[in-house]
Amino acid sequence: MTKKQIKLTIRIALILGTAISMFFVPWIIVKTWIAPLPGTIQEQVDKSIGLGFDGIIVYIQQGDKAPAFYAAGWKNRERKIPADPHSLFKIASIGKLYDAVAITKLVYAKRLSLDKTLADYLPELAGRIEYADKITLRMLVQHKSGIPNFTNTPNFWKNPPGNGKETLDLVLDLPANFKPGTDYEYSNTNYLLISMIIEKVVGYRKFQYIKEVILDPLGLKNTFGSIRDVNLDDVMSGYYVGIDEDIKTAYYGSMLATAEDVGIFLKALNEGTLLNKDEQEIYSSIYKYQHTGLVPGYQSIAKYLKDINTVVIQFVNTTNFDGYTWNVSEVVNNRIIKIFRRVNGL
Repeated sequence: MTKKQIKLTIRIALILGTAISMFFVPWIIVKTWIAPLPGTIQEQVDKSIGLGFDGIIVYIQQGDKAPAFYAAGWKNRERKIPADPHSLFKIASIGKLYDAVAITKLVYAKRLSLDKTLADYLPELAGRIEYADKITLRMLVQHKSGIPNFTNTPNFWKNPPGNGKETLDLVLDLPANFKPGTDYEYSNTNYLLISMIIEKVVGYRKFQYIKEVILDPLGLKNTFGSIRDVNLDDVMSGYYVGIDEDIKTAYYGSMLATAEDVGIFLKALNEGTLLNKDEQEIYSSIYKYQHTGLVPGYQSIAKYLKDINTVVIQFVNTTNFDGYTWNVSEVVNNRIIKIFRRVNGL
């Protein structure tokens, strides 16, 4: 199937998905929520496939114990390849945690200042982004800039830009949604600009810097900058409700990683072994310690349960932006955590 055909099919699916979800979403969510908890996590993972998911991966690691891996459904539905818990997966906005760590490292090294403005770092955008001279780096990290979110622009998911410049062009010269620092609104544009700032300061690709200061120190070899940097056979297929074909080749700029790599990173971030004491104070002042991610075909949840020192990573390779899959995924994740606590007496 060509990219043009995939885009057309996504457009149709968006319309159909909205209508279908009006009738079926509530009942699926309620049914999932009230169903008796299975005896084991693997049973719950297996049952998830009956809830509209093509494939699911779960990684759990507690304290100093060996990690546990769970999977069900398909890695590749067409080729009948079972879900592999070690597959690469598009982690979408979970990547913002890595960006926030990168910013922290550069601020600690005094190569960046959280109080300098967008206009200071990218003067060419003064006059193209409203309040560029008032939006600080801190505001960008914390989604308090008021800059419109490029993923909310018309037809973004149906016809995504091919690179960062084309993506930024979608929001240039648009009015701000609010004055900087006066409100909060999640905007992927903030992190596109953060990536540009990082690359301008270090002089090379942001992902290379992330590799140097995060991945290499943690020994993580299964985390990559984008779908263009990997062997496609290693990537879990992605599916959109209403589309039969695998859409994993679609490029949205997302990082890819295994559940284990994300889990190791998240554990180190939360336990304080990734950052020194001063860096940890900087990070704690600007961003959060867990995240979710969503792009067509891929939804992910990365949680750290502080009270039991446990990381839970969940990947689901089926989405419908106007439907039920995200809500069901969250319910399944909460059920898995409940089972883990019960089984381990926690």
